Amino acid sequence: MTSAQQRAELQRRIWQIANDVRGSVDGWDFKQYVLGALFYRFISENFASYIEAGDDSIHYADMPDTVITPEIKDDAIKTKGYFIYPSQLFEKVVKNAHTNESLNTDLANIFSAIENSANGYTSESDIKGLFADFDTTSNRLGNTVSDKNKRLAAVLKGVAELNFGHFKDSQIDLFGDAYEFLISNYAANAGKSGGEFFTPQHVSKLIAQLAMHKQTSVNKIYDPACGSGSLLLQAKKQFEEHIIEDGFFGQEINHTTYNLARMNMFLHNINYDKFNVELGDTLLNPHFGDDKPFDAIVSNPPYSVKWVGADDPTLINDDRFAPAGVLAPKSKADFAFVLHALSYLSSKGRAAIVCFPGIFYRGGAEQKIRQYLVDNNYVETVISLAPNLFFGTSIAVTILVLSKHKADTTTQFIDASSLFKKETNNNILTDAHIEQIMLAFDSKANIEHFAKSVPFDDIAANDYNLSVSSYVEAKDTREVVDIAQLNAELKTTVAKIDKLRKDIDAIVAEIESEELEG
Repeated sequence: MTSAQQRAELQRRIWQIANDVRGSVDGWDFKQYVLGALFYRFISENFASYIEAGDDSIHYADMPDTVITPEIKDDAIKTKGYFIYPSQLFEKVVKNAHTNESLNTDLANIFSAIENSANGYTSESDIKGLFADFDTTSNRLGNTVSDKNKRLAAVLKGVAELNFGHFKDSQIDLFGDAYEFLISNYAANAGKSGGEFFTPQHVSKLIAQLAMHKQTSVNKIYDPACGSGSLLLQAKKQFEEHIIEDGFFGQEINHTTYNLARMNMFLHNINYDKFNVELGDTLLNPHFGDDKPFDAIVSNPPYSVKWVGADDPTLINDDRFAPAGVLAPKSKADFAFVLHALSYLSSKGRAAIVCFPGIFYRGGAEQKIRQYLVDNNYVETVISLAPNLFFGTSIAVTILVLSKHKADTTTQFIDASSLFKKETNNNILTDAHIEQIMLAFDSKANIEHFAKSVPFDDIAANDYNLSVSSYVEAKDTREVVDIAQLNAELKTTVAKIDKLRKDIDAIVAEIESEELEG
């Protein structure tokens, strides 16, 4: 079985488990249990593999907990970030799950123990609360303990039967792929709530390539509204050859999604010391101010959300917003996220940000912020995409690429709205589409109906409008009509109609004459 076939079979099986087991529980609510069980299996196998260190004579799950010395535990936590005793491993728990009358409380105790193992260590903040959404006592699982245990056992058994192969022999990222497959499918089926935290892989690929373009190495990569971490992880997938020296950084306001992002890092084999995802409101309580600047920033922040804006008089003095001289409107925080990202961007880096298209042409404060960005030569490229590329919204979004190292004062506009492939309920960008966009981005060449580099003066004269349609003329796809030929055809048609009327009149007259004679 090829890796592609194995991945397809895995995805089919895991979606089947998710639907078969959840029963009457809403899929969006039940996702925590499937994703949590997958994560529990992963860290168990990952930890056992670390302890066994490739020695086939050692099977960690068969060891008694009593052989673990404080020294072994201390060393493991410093390396892996957490500790799991043999009795707490996924494979030990799943073996007797269907007959374990205290399964739900046993799981709760194990998850608590794994999280608490990091207390006092540098990994504490990365591990704490990881299982918070895997609530084994929730009534969503059933009204009685027996019902809860049956459903938990079924989830564990289903995840146990997934064929990942031996952890150390895995050549492809099956755990991570299965996890992202589940998240994307839940997002696709959840409507708007799903799209808020997951950027489809094909769009993530383009954003990552834009942010990392021609950088031989980056100090670190950052997403100020990281959701489940899909954009950060796509950068890892796209640029394995690049050295991301200090790892992956992100901030997320939603607690459940914050946990998903941290799990996602572990599932993609990024160790705790190579990522830092923080919980909180990026606009009002930003983290990583002491860690900036970042060489690569990727983001798909929420579109047109409300924020405090000018109601907080201290924000205009915030070093992220002060240079623009104005705050983003209270009803539309889009440019607040853009200015935040710009503030965190290094002099050699790029930020690629998915934006609501209205911010590129509306007046007021948004126009003043656009003027600040253009006057200071920070806008490298504006790319309009096709509609219906994202889960939960059909909006044709725009990607804004910011840079602090532009070679000239022109701004590039790319109209990629015609580049898409229809798939089920959504459109997608193919690799060929992404390559076409990246070739234009790299060359900055003018391409009729597709790309244009516009001088600063032209943008200023156009009231700092940054809408792609203002600069790239759309291809006229209307049918060309030959007027002379159309007139000739009309004359012929009219002549035929006249003849037909005369024929009808003659027939009617003949009928009337026969009736009179009769």
